[in-house]
Amino acid sequence: MGNTLTCCVKPSASPKLSRRSEPAEPDYESEIYEAAAGDAVAVAPSPAALDPAELDLGTGEGHHLQHISDREMPDDLALESNPSDHPRASTIFLNKSQTDVREKRKNNYVNHVSPGHLTKKCSSCSTIFLDDSTVSQPNLRTTIQCVTLAIYYHIKNRDANRSLDIFDERSHPLTRETVPEEYFKHDPEHKFIYRFVRTLFSAAQLTAECAIVTLVYLERLLTYAEIDICPTNWKRIVLGAVLLASKVWDDQAVWNVDYCQILKDITVEDMNEMERHFLELLQFNINVPASVYAKYYFDLRSLADDNNLPFCFAPLSKERAQNLEAISRLCEDKDLCRAAMRRSLSADNFIGIQRSKAILS
Repeated sequence: MGNTLTCCVKPSASPKLSRRSEPAEPDYESEIYEAAAGDAVAVAPSPAALDPAELDLGTGEGHHLQHISDREMPDDLALESNPSDHPRASTIFLNKSQTDVREKRKNNYVNHVSPGHLTKKCSSCSTIFLDDSTVSQPNLRTTIQCVTLAIYYHIKNRDANRSLDIFDERSHPLTRETVPEEYFKHDPEHKFIYRFVRTLFSAAQLTAECAIVTLVYLERLLTYAEIDICPTNWKRIVLGAVLLASKVWDDQAVWNVDYCQILKDITVEDMNEMERHFLELLQFNINVPASVYAKYYFDLRSLADDNNLPFCFAPLSKERAQNLEAISRLCEDKDLCRAAMRRSLSADNFIGIQRSKAILS
């Protein structure tokens, strides 16, 4: 009433601490009210004006320990901008390929060239053409072609030549043969990248899903470490991503010495050191959500369609339709057999009105 300023604080109320503590700022608003009220006002301390040491909940001398999730997930804005962590963020390789795709379409339009194959099969009401690749079981050869094409666009349309010594092939060569310096000045072709990755997957007997996870780890490394994949480091970066993806995704035990048998001139110590640096740069974040995996799969299919990569299309058969339905609905084969054994009445066998038997009590 009048010049009296009152402030009520529930005695039992305890200030709530957020999981992410920010540096305490001076409460200028409380100081202004105290100066205006003078000696006639008794101001109760507000929760925001309390000393951080008084709010310590056992963390020791007013220092708030950072939560594990705060270290792994910096903030929502950075998370949404990272395509390897957030399903709504656009993949980096698809963005880097758009420049070349637009240029190809422009040249095709100017030169009146058909952008695709004239024998491309299209689905109709009577026939549906499908390839043998699904999100749960991708085709190995096609997936490796798409992943290596994504790596090719990463190298070709890179922003700079930022790199680390652990991935530099000049400091850590993969072969004992002398590689000319001119080799590191030119971008590798797509077929050369494909041969390198195909050799690894064929010798280690890896699956197509592992290739997609490899691309996820590669883009996560480029984002977290803020480096670029270039002619001097692309082999070791791809090798580290394949090594990590095979250990995370494959159910079988994978040893670094197995890759030393594929690449004869590399040592186990070098593989161990590269794997350790790779994990540290990823901040040990090797999780790949199903939504992120599906996004990369469909973006790879879009990349293949933009670059006219061939797919083995075939008409949809009855057996494959049943298999796709069984996979999508997670039903068993016995349910399909039971549905196929149902009989229907024809006009010849129709006798009167069929009545169901019932027991009356």
